[in-house]
Amino acid sequence: MTGFTALELARIQFGFTISFHIIFPALSIGLASYLTVLELCWLRTRRQLYRDLYHFWLKIFAVNFGIGVVSGIVLAYQFGTNWSFFSQYAGGITGPLLTYEVLTAFFLEAGFLGVMLFGWNRVGPGLHCFASAMVAIGTLISTTWILASNSFMQTPQGYRVENGVLVPDSWLEIIFNPSFPFRLMHMSVAAFLATAMVVAACGAWHLLRKNDTPAVRKMFSMAMWMLLVTAPLQAFLGDAHGINTLKHQPAKIAAIEGHWENHGADPLPLVVFAIPDMDGETNRYQVAIPRMGSWILTHTWGGQIRGLKDFPKGDRPNSTIIFFTFRVMVGLGMAMIGVALLGLWLRRRHAMYSTRWFLRLTTSMGPAGLVAILAGWYTTEIGRQPWIVYGLLRTKDAVTPHAVGTVALSLGLFIVVYAFVFGVAITYIFRLMRNGPARFLPDAATEGGPGQANTPSRPLSAAPDHINPHGSTL
Repeated sequence: MTGFTALELARIQFGFTISFHIIFPALSIGLASYLTVLELCWLRTRRQLYRDLYHFWLKIFAVNFGIGVVSGIVLAYQFGTNWSFFSQYAGGITGPLLTYEVLTAFFLEAGFLGVMLFGWNRVGPGLHCFASAMVAIGTLISTTWILASNSFMQTPQGYRVENGVLVPDSWLEIIFNPSFPFRLMHMSVAAFLATAMVVAACGAWHLLRKNDTPAVRKMFSMAMWMLLVTAPLQAFLGDAHGINTLKHQPAKIAAIEGHWENHGADPLPLVVFAIPDMDGETNRYQVAIPRMGSWILTHTWGGQIRGLKDFPKGDRPNSTIIFFTFRVMVGLGMAMIGVALLGLWLRRRHAMYSTRWFLRLTTSMGPAGLVAILAGWYTTEIGRQPWIVYGLLRTKDAVTPHAVGTVALSLGLFIVVYAFVFGVAITYIFRLMRNGPARFLPDAATEGGPGQANTPSRPLSAAPDHINPHGSTL
């Protein structure tokens, strides 16, 4: 860690831990709603394949949900250990918002999660479906409170400053701050899109391996329909979010676009590729499309925005980073739109389930939605710099004054522990996906065991139950 300051290491540590965390809640949001839809379809049609799919994805959801909860707790501790001055300054607002999440979303999810996981044969079908729906609603409520807190840090309002700390003046203004509606919709749809891409990739993988069952076809078909809706919708929401960001955080947009200065009344080009040079205040190796930047950013052919040179150097985000993270997000979004449109074209030709090049493409695109979420969060959070509460508290003034070695040691331990814990969890989730949906027989009188009717509905049911004394599975 030589050469890094304690501030830089603290930022890297938070970025590292939240990067691992965010992918699991995103999948929980999408999978909880998907499970509710599957159970509603089963209640309406009583078709076995919906029940098989429900129990297949329920195990994956359970492991994913548990890892998401554990990784989220670590983030809360870091507010006190590494960012104590931020907690002191803004804790009177961000603290209650996170508490509301626990009191509403987390308690709601915890209350019904047990029924959802273990109550299939213990409660009526309607009540079980209600429990699934409550867990799904809980994930969305949790998203709402988290985004309200983070959006306040991006576009603060409804506060006053007393004795050097933020004090709530209007909770309605704090929660419904200017960026909150746009960021809430953008993140929620991103979670559904990412989940649809994962489900589609899982279905395509099984189809490639000749596991062409009605259940596999159904989950692949449902995922492709979801992609067709959410991928274009996300592009529209992203544009609206960008316009909102231009209004409230113009330096962030200038850094994203690699726009340094205006040249008279000339329209803005769209910089497709460049290497922004923060010290030289210029773009190197720039490739741009004339006028297109004005159209995308202002929806006119001649509009202009403020360039980075219009802001003091100390107030500029690092364009070198977010220029690329933004393009990764947009590029993957366009690729997912392409997959959705290809799927529609092949569906109409009755070739969606048998076109191997398309199935390979869909399988390879499985992580695309999650990577796009990470790239989007990097763009948002790095683009807010040098502020931790935009325009009010700088990041360098929010960090706890630890020694460099202390932060470096804790970061190293995080890397080791996370590599093991998350490596095991992700490997097991892949194993569950690889098994594929199996027929669920709740009324058969069997002795139980893997794949049998009396096997407990538990996340670890993919693991072998019988182990011989020599250590190999039977």
